[in-house]
Amino acid sequence: MSIGKVNVKVLTKKKKSSLNRADRRHQASQIRKTKRDEVLAKKRGRGGQGAPPHFVVILKLHKDVDISSVLSLLKTCDEEATVNLNEQGICHISIPRFKQRVSIYTPEYGNMHALLDTVKVADSLLCLLSTDGGIDDFGDYCLTCLCAQGIPAVNFGVQGLKLMPHKKQSDVKKSIQKRIDKRFPGDKYHSIDSTQDALLMLRLITNQKLRPIFNREYRPHLLAEDIQFELPNEESELGTLKVSGYLRCQNLSVNSLVHIPGWGDFQMLQIDAAKDPYTQNQKTRGIAGQDTEMSESEGYVTVLDKANPSQQESLESENVPDPMEGEQTWPTDEELAEADKNAKKKVVKKVPKGTSEYQASWIVDSDDDNDSQLDEESDEDDDEMQGVDEVESADNESDNEEFETLTVTEADEDAQYDETMDLDEEKNMLKKIKEERLHVMFPDEVDTPMERTARERFSRYRGLKSFRTSPWDPKENLPLDYARIFQFANFRQTKKRVMNIESDGGALPGWYITVHIANVPKEFMESYKPGNPVVVFGLLKHEQKISVLNFMIKKNSFYTKPIKSKERLIFHVGYRRFTACPVFSQHTNGSKHKLDRFLPADTVTMATVYAPTMFPPASVLVFKETYSEDIDWFKPVELRTKWGKRGHIKEPLGTHGHMKCVFDGQLKSQDTVLMNLYKRVFPKWTYNPHVNAPPVINEFSLDTMETEEDEEEEGTAYQMFE
Repeated sequence: MSIGKVNVKVLTKKKKSSLNRADRRHQASQIRKTKRDEVLAKKRGRGGQGAPPHFVVILKLHKDVDISSVLSLLKTCDEEATVNLNEQGICHISIPRFKQRVSIYTPEYGNMHALLDTVKVADSLLCLLSTDGGIDDFGDYCLTCLCAQGIPAVNFGVQGLKLMPHKKQSDVKKSIQKRIDKRFPGDKYHSIDSTQDALLMLRLITNQKLRPIFNREYRPHLLAEDIQFELPNEESELGTLKVSGYLRCQNLSVNSLVHIPGWGDFQMLQIDAAKDPYTQNQKTRGIAGQDTEMSESEGYVTVLDKANPSQQESLESENVPDPMEGEQTWPTDEELAEADKNAKKKVVKKVPKGTSEYQASWIVDSDDDNDSQLDEESDEDDDEMQGVDEVESADNESDNEEFETLTVTEADEDAQYDETMDLDEEKNMLKKIKEERLHVMFPDEVDTPMERTARERFSRYRGLKSFRTSPWDPKENLPLDYARIFQFANFRQTKKRVMNIESDGGALPGWYITVHIANVPKEFMESYKPGNPVVVFGLLKHEQKISVLNFMIKKNSFYTKPIKSKERLIFHVGYRRFTACPVFSQHTNGSKHKLDRFLPADTVTMATVYAPTMFPPASVLVFKETYSEDIDWFKPVELRTKWGKRGHIKEPLGTHGHMKCVFDGQLKSQDTVLMNLYKRVFPKWTYNPHVNAPPVINEFSLDTMETEEDEEEEGTAYQMFE
């Protein structure tokens, strides 16, 4: 027992609660029981009353598979089941014996965007294989894309297996199972040849363990069951889109933003709660959790919430750059005196006779006169680049001014050197060298330009003694576009704070709601076709703001064509779909990363773009822009032929740039379809008042030159197009 003063640490130290062995076991048992009850409650409520139906996407992995016959068996497998089909192509099946509701959707064969968008919100995926080959090339391509995006729970079905001879069934079963084990080892397939097989498949789908896809678990989303579009007037280009469907995963607040893949981010006007049109019985759970009796003809629409302009998230995605921000103020007298002092510094160098001042600036004095010849040769490139830095530091004018007033003086020695050179022979030799090295990749080499000076070509480059260790300020010489993006002080902390925000109020998961989306372009409904899926995602805070995004990608082995850096590509990033021109760089440790002019084929590469922020984890799929977006883009432009026919684009055909066109007459086989496109052309700023060398007249006479000047003076001003 201590008498007197007590240490402060002893008083403030928390007393550790020590549990004995029996208490620790009891605590662990209670934790396991709580988690087990949560899982069972979630599983029992899945697809039932008060929860959205179990959404299933049917994918045929072979072109010979008949989906209609499989869907017919699923509809008629239970006599007590209720089947409904809406305009969006979604089939709702309510099975009383399972106390489950299932929504089945079949995307259009060959429409990759529709397949990827629906699987993003699907609970299960039913893959149908053929008895003749199992999976074809396009089916394997679809599985590759889905596995990269994030695939939900998968089931495999085969139709027509029992109709085959018994001798062939064994070989076909082994072949199909071998194709499945290639991507999904351990999964089995089931035959769907009768109503009993179809009922068993529905039981497996509704009771199987779901695979979590974390990208969607933190965001509210819904699949459109009904779509309506309202314009304030006929001349308006923007309208209100009403999307009805089952809300999933998280609460949706009317003051937040929503995203429609391929169209962008939008604000909401209000959220309505409507009657569930596909209930198991006539009892419908109300908003307050009380059961309400109503008939099929009755219905109600309750306005859950309307947007509050003072609390609504802004659609501002980029900053407005201030052209005067970062500009230096007028220098003081002390700064001007110091600048004059530095400008008058003279560096004395030992140079050969006849060397000009410009040439002398490229000669670097050696720090050690006793260096060996081998060291001088090995450091030759670094010395040259250091000489460039000395020229820039000794110059009083900025780089832009030096570039603008660059004057090239023709010397007699240069003219004599050019006369002894055969330019055509040099070009042919260079062409042969390039053709010889086509099969070899040299990412860090570039040929010296022949059409302009090297100083002009590499004016924005610098020399570094060591690429890994040499310092380089990351905020030096940033482009103007960097003033438009948003920068996070601590991205990980911001992500943690945003992910942990619990939204109060709004629509709850499982409700059948109608979302009023404001200012949707009229082109959305013009390009919309009934049956195409429309998915709406709710955004987290800050996810509408554009920043610099870095993606880790790897080129697929089946794509062998070269992809150049800054080439326009289609990105599927999480729930977003957009086009951008990425810059490829090496995925290495360090603060600097070398540029890859082409996407490598055998390694992971970093792709950098300007795009809206998305909190990870998120899948990334990249496609070459040869899909129907090019056709849709040029739809408004009129077509013509060389023989005088006129027409327009009706619709894209497939996903490889083909299209259907309508003309005002029958085309001849020798006719050619054309599209007139124009752009404005302006002269470049090439004016230079400093001309020291006299003009050289070789092949043109003075009379010809005067005639050309007269014709130019008589001309009128016009706009140039090409």
